[in-house]
Amino acid sequence: MSDVVLLPVYNEGGTVGHVLDAVRVYFADDVLVVDDGSTDDTVRVLSERGDVSVITHPVNLGYGRALEEGFSVARARGAKRVVTMDCDGQHEPAHIPQFLAALDEGWDIVSGSRYLPDSASVGVVAPEERREINARVTRVINAVTGWQLTDAFCGFKAYRASAIDSIDLTEPGYAMPVEMWAKAYKAGLSVREMAVERIYCDHQRFFGGELDDPERRFAYYMRVWDKALWHSTANRE
Repeated sequence: MSDVVLLPVYNEGGTVGHVLDAVRVYFADDVLVVDDGSTDDTVRVLSERGDVSVITHPVNLGYGRALEEGFSVARARGAKRVVTMDCDGQHEPAHIPQFLAALDEGWDIVSGSRYLPDSASVGVVAPEERREINARVTRVINAVTGWQLTDAFCGFKAYRASAIDSIDLTEPGYAMPVEMWAKAYKAGLSVREMAVERIYCDHQRFFGGELDDPERRFAYYMRVWDKALWHSTANRE
């Protein structure tokens, strides 16, 4: 096996089937879905498909935990390249071949950006507080790394196997991407952004608990960022 598309899913019964159908139009290798404790129609939809592999969590363990387990399984199966994308319809599977081709150019991580000049906008505008928190976190990352990222939180990415192996991800929650950027920087990985569409259709999505407060969410991201930087530094000394 050479390539895997990895999709974490939690209560996406209304979109997961359509997303997987679209993925199959552009990708013929292994599709791995991590169902992170869904309680809606997601379970039935996945059970009726014979063209994907499914890992099922009996309870919700978190976005980061789902991706971490998916990476581990993909690597155990011999994957050389892994694409991650969401199942909520906000990522366009037509970009999968482009992401994989960019890895072949020598990049370690290719990350989608919804805020590059070529990023088209589809649907409603994302809530301003979410865009503002994304921009603040992105500025912090760029100030340390010297990169010129424009979108710290896009889940549409492609990784070389060597990149996955060099970043030990442990954050189970929504801040996993922040941990990933810190550890990718410390590992000296090369990063390229590619324009993807800003597809946003649902203003009713929530993080849950205190993370629905923007400032508390930003503080959480910064705690994970600082911990990942210090931990990575300690491991290298």
